[in-house]
Amino acid sequence: MSTADAVDREVAWLTTSGDGLPGLLTAAGGPWANIQAYQPRTPGKRSTNAFLLRRAIHDKRFANVRRMPTYELVLKLIWPLSSGQGMAEADQRAFDAAVDKLLARIDGFPGDKSHGGRFRSVAEDPQYVTVRYTDPEQTLQVGEFHAEVVYFADDFEITG
Repeated sequence: MSTADAVDREVAWLTTSGDGLPGLLTAAGGPWANIQAYQPRTPGKRSTNAFLLRRAIHDKRFANVRRMPTYELVLKLIWPLSSGQGMAEADQRAFDAAVDKLLARIDGFPGDKSHGGRFRSVAEDPQYVTVRYTDPEQTLQVGEFHAEVVYFADDFEITG
């Protein structure tokens, strides 16, 4: 298994639908218009976007030939003011609801944190997921809200 495709494997999990967990993409009835690996040079404006990045790789060595990569994954969330009500509060509530669905998908199924067998475990070590919201006062001028979701994924052991 290559460490180079970890971001793509996680995006595949986040865009899965019909498995009993919340579907995240609008095509599956979810709140996100776009969930993709890596941030494009010019992200789409006026649409709900989630860009998955890998901030770090921690390569844990267990023995001379055994190691297990752990990835620090970061979802950059962009949520435009779009309720049509003219109320930033309504859009912030919708953003909170969308983040809640995203957290449910990251949490996965009870007893199986492998994200469909794509990883050894996700959001288990360390045992937390962090959501950091950017102060709306800083982003309302451009008509959107921002947040970051940070969590970790343990990959399968590599020998060699």
